[in-house]
Amino acid sequence: MRSSLNGYTAIGTPDPDLTTRARIRDAAIVVFGDRGFRTGVREVAAAAGVSPGLVNHHFGSKNGLREACDEYVLGAIRAAKTETLTRPSAAGLLHQLADIEEYAPLVAYLVRSYQSGGDLARTMFDHLVANTEQYLEEGVTAGTLRPSRDPAARARYLTMQSLGSTMLFLQMRGEQDGPVDWGRALRELTDEVMLPALELYTEGLFTDTTFLDTIVAQRPDNAGDTNHEEFR
Repeated sequence: MRSSLNGYTAIGTPDPDLTTRARIRDAAIVVFGDRGFRTGVREVAAAAGVSPGLVNHHFGSKNGLREACDEYVLGAIRAAKTETLTRPSAAGLLHQLADIEEYAPLVAYLVRSYQSGGDLARTMFDHLVANTEQYLEEGVTAGTLRPSRDPAARARYLTMQSLGSTMLFLQMRGEQDGPVDWGRALRELTDEVMLPALELYTEGLFTDTTFLDTIVAQRPDNAGDTNHEEFR
């Protein structure tokens, strides 16, 4: 299951063209996503078909390996989101939906990261928010997204909403503490939320601006800024 993900490759089956370092990293993303971050280097090494010593040779430590995984996962998500938001097309959307299971290892890794908590999880969240703000701004520049009064706050909200809904969906399925079929879970989540999410993001919810005007007027940095045309 290896196809293009906007310059990245889908993670799932061995690829003889990968370097040893990349093969270890991909195996670690899958193993950490499936089993959590208490999983040791030996299990990652076994999944990659290498020795534990070779893992440490390439990454220095388990934390070094995780940092490399974080970087790859964040980059793959950023690339996919940027492509979708700056060059939207019906064909592109349908292609992504058809191959949604390819993203399962990335989603699994993200969920396990935030479940584990700690400094690495907080750092990854901050990077994810920063990346979100970046590709949203690229969408604004491309004319496919509306601008925001507070781009950083919008990026943080959307990131929290996306991660929170995914983790709640898994919680309600009763699989969060045991083996998860991440491909099936992601497919079911996508089928459930895609229409209402796109409807809300595209057409909005409220029929007037009363609530927004009230909140904007209370903010010292945006006092009196109720010119909605600028943000349409």
